[in-house]
Amino acid sequence: MSPVFPMLTVLSMFYYICLRRRARTATRGEMMNSRRAIESNSRALPINVEVVQYAKEVLDFSSHYGSENSMSYTMWNLAGIPNVYPSSGDFTQTAVFRTYGTWWNQCPSAQLPFKRTPPNFYSQDYVELAFEEPVYPTAVHVLETYHPGAVIRILACSANPYSQNTPAEVRWEILWSEAPTKVNSPQARQFTPCIKQIDFPTNLIRLEVNSSLQDYYAELDAVVLHGVKERPILSLKTLMIDMNDLDEDDDEEKNDCEMDSLNKQFSVAALREWTTNGYFDKLPYELIQLIVSHLTVPDLCRLAQTCKLLYQHCCDPLQYIHLSLQPYWARINDTSLEYLLSRCTLVQWLNLSWTGNRGAISVSGFSRFLKVCGSELVRLELACGHFLNETCLEVIAEMCPNLQELNLSSCDKLPPQAFIHIAKACSLKRLILYRTKVEVLPRGIDSLCFESDYPQTALLSILNFCSELQHLSLGSCVMIEDYDLIASMMGAKCKKLRTLDLWRCKNITENGIAELASGCPLLEELDLGWCPTLQSSTGCFTNLAHKLPNLQKLFLTANRSVCDTDIEELAANCTHLRQLDILGTRMVSPASLRKLLESCKDLSLLDVSFCSQIDNRVVLELNASFPNVFIKKSFTQ
Repeated sequence: MSPVFPMLTVLSMFYYICLRRRARTATRGEMMNSRRAIESNSRALPINVEVVQYAKEVLDFSSHYGSENSMSYTMWNLAGIPNVYPSSGDFTQTAVFRTYGTWWNQCPSAQLPFKRTPPNFYSQDYVELAFEEPVYPTAVHVLETYHPGAVIRILACSANPYSQNTPAEVRWEILWSEAPTKVNSPQARQFTPCIKQIDFPTNLIRLEVNSSLQDYYAELDAVVLHGVKERPILSLKTLMIDMNDLDEDDDEEKNDCEMDSLNKQFSVAALREWTTNGYFDKLPYELIQLIVSHLTVPDLCRLAQTCKLLYQHCCDPLQYIHLSLQPYWARINDTSLEYLLSRCTLVQWLNLSWTGNRGAISVSGFSRFLKVCGSELVRLELACGHFLNETCLEVIAEMCPNLQELNLSSCDKLPPQAFIHIAKACSLKRLILYRTKVEVLPRGIDSLCFESDYPQTALLSILNFCSELQHLSLGSCVMIEDYDLIASMMGAKCKKLRTLDLWRCKNITENGIAELASGCPLLEELDLGWCPTLQSSTGCFTNLAHKLPNLQKLFLTANRSVCDTDIEELAANCTHLRQLDILGTRMVSPASLRKLLESCKDLSLLDVSFCSQIDNRVVLELNASFPNVFIKKSFTQ
């Protein structure tokens, strides 16, 4: 009979707990009903007039399809009233990000992802918009005109971009967020998600996007912010109710403790053993390290507070070999870097993209971090790091002797002379300078400066001393005045180059292409989209096809001169081709495209948008014959 009494005791305690919880729930319900009754009798309050405003200015963004010197397809189109909406289609007056789909993750220039990226972080690009008046947001409307569905997160900032006073603290609050979802229709829509109420007024809104599920470039026309000048009464009531309802959480915690005490009775009876750290003390150190390696950075910091053993594991520098702080960009500051300092002495991959803006990270804080943690660094991601200056690049060059990959994409506030320090990183294999102010003067001037340390020679010095380069992005670098000189230097010095982005380079000619193709035979990826000075009649594209048999990706976007001869040469010589963009050409026929598709068995993307000889009927026929190829034909209504 002895085993029965403990069981009866346990059941009695469980029944007692249930009765107590029911009684407390009933009491709380009566209290909340009484509170609602009081609130319903006090609604005779002045109406808070709603303010409706379009974005006044685009403050910052990570990428765009357009040029830095025009308005077509640029983020700047998001400022002001709609240009296109409610029309649908591909319009130059809209805002378009640089990439879409999964194609950019399937080309030779694709980078390996960071470990420990939180499963709920999907953002690939962003744009920040300033509005005239700070308001408490009640709604945000995003006017999407083509392939909607890319927006996955909307945030509000406490800082007023038009205020002369520097705020003591900058807060970002998520108004709405969800995982990427595919929208089946490419037609225009007004996207109005249900947003969260916040406790501060804002006139700075940030949209984050993920275009991985898009069939083509997503186009945005305008953003409308609805809000009120005074804090809504409803938010105050909600906040008050939430605070009172904390009692319920406390009760549940007490119940959990009581249930835990019961579980301990069973576990002690069954195990008859107890150690300071449970069974973790008996596990091999390496196994605990493996278990802990699956946690995100915030979870590591929380777990470190539980016991000495787990603190030791969570602070082990081996847990921070790969560290991506981009998902936490809104919370990273000098204090964060100082906190991580002792843990990151062995870090090899570091991602600080999007972090540190608006004074969150100082030059001294960044420099101190790299001086302690930069010796083993191999990969450094600093995209959109607007806190960077020349001193930061100098510290990178001096403190990171093993650096092989450097991403300065959209660091458009760095002065031209700052880039000279990159030439000291002689082990670089990947360098991304998309949308930066790296500078090269015309040949007659710059070649005279090459022997000195003048800032105009920064890019030439990089190419001269970083001969191990395999991946180079110079897309949208508008201050490069002589791309032929750059192509010549690459052909002479960068023999290992595998991928090259020259998107929207405005002055490269057939001479530069010839020297590039002759000197860099290992090229597998070449982006010459929107390069207006290249003409098929000079033989530059057929020369590429002959000299670069390993090409897997070739973008000749918006080059009207691409013709059947070029396509047939690609079909004959570049049989490994996977992605080809010939958007806008008027001289390519269905017959040459069929030859290409028959020859290039690995082809997965073919963009023939606005190709006048390729109508929808032809696309349907080619899709039926080659179902494994995504053939894109854009339209405008």
